[in-house]
Amino acid sequence: MAASNSSGAIVVVEDQMKEIVQSLYNLIVQGYDHQGAPTIGAMRRDISHLIEQLVKLSQTAPSVHIDIPPEVTAYVENSRNPDIFTREFVETVQRMNQQLKGRHDAYRLLQATLARDFIRSIPELEGDIIKTIEATGGKVPPSEPTTA
Repeated sequence: MAASNSSGAIVVVEDQMKEIVQSLYNLIVQGYDHQGAPTIGAMRRDISHLIEQLVKLSQTAPSVHIDIPPEVTAYVENSRNPDIFTREFVETVQRMNQQLKGRHDAYRLLQATLARDFIRSIPELEGDIIKTIEATGGKVPPSEPTTA
């Protein structure tokens, strides 16, 4: 239930931020195209409206709880782009996943090789070996014909 309240508060804060950005844009345009007294009155109204929006935002924003990892905060504080942090993080996770998949495949190959060798060496344990391998998610490779 708290998650829905938080997500609703996020939507409200996003909308307030959009209004603030629009008000700032309006003030920039009015400042650029300044035409005397009529523009000053409009700018005063927009500045008052902007202040009201900022006050509402400062009252609403504390209800939004977003956990930002300290690494990201430190990254941004050092004037670095958080998108680059995200990209580097994703690349690191992909690299680690590839390494883990390689290890997994190597262990499965070792398991299959050991199972095949055990079955060849101790044929009376074949049933138990097959059960053990299958219970751990492995597959017993077909035995190779022996040349004697």
